Amino acid sequence: MKDFPSCFGENGVQVADFSSSSSSTANKAAQNLVTSVYQCRLRGKSCSITVTWSKNLMGQGLSVGIDDNTNQSLCKVDIKPWLFSKKKGSKSLEASSSKLDVYWDLSSAKFGSGPEPLEGFYLGIVCERQIILLLGDMRKEALKKTGATPASSGSVLIAKREHIFGRKMFGTKAQFCDNGPVHDLMIECDTTGISDPCLVIRVDTKPLLQVKRLTWKFRGNHTILVDGIGIEVFWDVHNWLFATSLGNAVFMFKTCAPPEKLWASQPLCDPQTLHWSWSQRFRDTQSHNLGFSLILYAWKNE
Repeated sequence: MKDFPSCFGENGVQVADFSSSSSSTANKAAQNLVTSVYQCRLRGKSCSITVTWSKNLMGQGLSVGIDDNTNQSLCKVDIKPWLFSKKKGSKSLEASSSKLDVYWDLSSAKFGSGPEPLEGFYLGIVCERQIILLLGDMRKEALKKTGATPASSGSVLIAKREHIFGRKMFGTKAQFCDNGPVHDLMIECDTTGISDPCLVIRVDTKPLLQVKRLTWKFRGNHTILVDGIGIEVFWDVHNWLFATSLGNAVFMFKTCAPPEKLWASQPLCDPQTLHWSWSQRFRDTQSHNLGFSLILYAWKNE
């Protein structure tokens, strides 16, 4: 969880965990990744498991890291980008005096435009013959390979970070609660040659947020309702509008209080207060598992 952004800076949230490149193509390829954080139990104690899928010119890549409830790293394994190898295997790790085994099979995985597999794969983490995290649709194959049984307390997805690309439209899939429906999330914004651009966010083609006079409101937040759940939407499009070099906008979607505890409409906040609201709410999510956070880095294709 440490590499997730904690606040908005003067020039927007910056991606600091990747080296820059003079080539925009190489830079975009390096940024093509999806990171998910799961809350799990390890020998009765809460822990977080971070799974990062990456894609670059060398192929697909995968890394798994496990942190304790104070965000201290317990162990990490990197499966380097592959073209023809390392699509299937296992690795043993040591964390808190416990042996962990990571199993993966991506030999039949199918991918879309992003680095995260869509189907035909599994990724499992086993501790004391129990699977504390199991991803993918090949559940039977994973159970047979590991010889383990699912843990009594399942894992919960609490945060996700994704890099998305487009010119005027930026789309992804979003699931805001466990076992809830998967939605099509679309961000629309045309900043090319337009003096007063407008930002529109749609869920399943329905416009739920529209920000006019974007040059004045390039940072802000607002609350929308999806599946009866309050979703706080934060945005920072400073780099889209004012940066002299290639930059990205940042969006955060965070589940918040039940709708009966929300005002019917939440006004846009003062940009000067956004620094506190972003960092404080995200720290609360990390410390107390309050809901789910989706962070999107939106890169404009030239």
